[in-house]
Amino acid sequence: MLEDMRLFATVVENTSLNRAAERLNVTQPALSRRIARLERELGVDLFRRIGKRLELTAAGQLTYEFALELRRFHGEYLQRLNAFKSEEAQLATIGASLTTLQTTLPGLITAMTEKHPNLEIKAVTGKSHEIATLVKERKVDFGIVASSVDDDPAITSVPLFDDSLMLVLPRTHYILERTHLEVADLNGLPMILFAPGTWYRTMTDELFRQYGLKPDVRMEIDSFEAIVRLLSACRAGTLLPKSYLRPQLLEDNELYVVRIKELELAKRTTSLIHGNPGWLPASTRYLIEETIGFFARSAHQARD
Repeated sequence: MLEDMRLFATVVENTSLNRAAERLNVTQPALSRRIARLERELGVDLFRRIGKRLELTAAGQLTYEFALELRRFHGEYLQRLNAFKSEEAQLATIGASLTTLQTTLPGLITAMTEKHPNLEIKAVTGKSHEIATLVKERKVDFGIVASSVDDDPAITSVPLFDDSLMLVLPRTHYILERTHLEVADLNGLPMILFAPGTWYRTMTDELFRQYGLKPDVRMEIDSFEAIVRLLSACRAGTLLPKSYLRPQLLEDNELYVVRIKELELAKRTTSLIHGNPGWLPASTRYLIEETIGFFARSAHQARD
């Protein structure tokens, strides 16, 4: 169909089968047969033949407009594809918050580099508003932040997924002897928390204030990995983003996730932010679409 549409558009633009055949370097009878076959497949007449001149029917005009769109989309696709055919390594610079860097970026980078071996990814960290500034100043290709930027017309926000906090405990923790845990059980619970200054810690503190909770905070650390490794030794619990918790991580560290309704209801949307598409290179637009597709597939797999 794509090739037939290309031939059809060439005939329209040359208003003659003979001229179109010369341009396409095919014989006029062969081109005529291809157009006749296309008309049979579509079930409509595309041309009215007035002497040697061809005139589009209404159906032909509609088909020509579609052929132009198809040509444009095909050209953009090839342009984006060519960005990954170069033997030289392609560089993508992604802005991400510290928590996003630890929770969201590793899986994305692994998937991207497996699909595009020549792609090099550089990550720049900062707070959400700092990443937004880097996007506007074109110092990063795009950003992934645990928020949306809807109040700035220079930035486009694309929601990727919703994240919530989960209570994580060592499997041997005494509190797991209870058959049911509620948010009130966090009061006085020994906990290791992420260091202040991120959306994740802000969300945690807001939950504590909302429910009047005062956990026994033993440590504040800016590394999820360090928190996870210290839980058993400190006999403490923690609140971690759902996006960070993977079965192998829990298995390796002998941890258990407790579902608490109030925690699951407190959600934060992680978004991809980018600048004006008009000044984005084709390779960057392609990476943005790939990133959106990656998280869409991940969400679908999680539902299944």
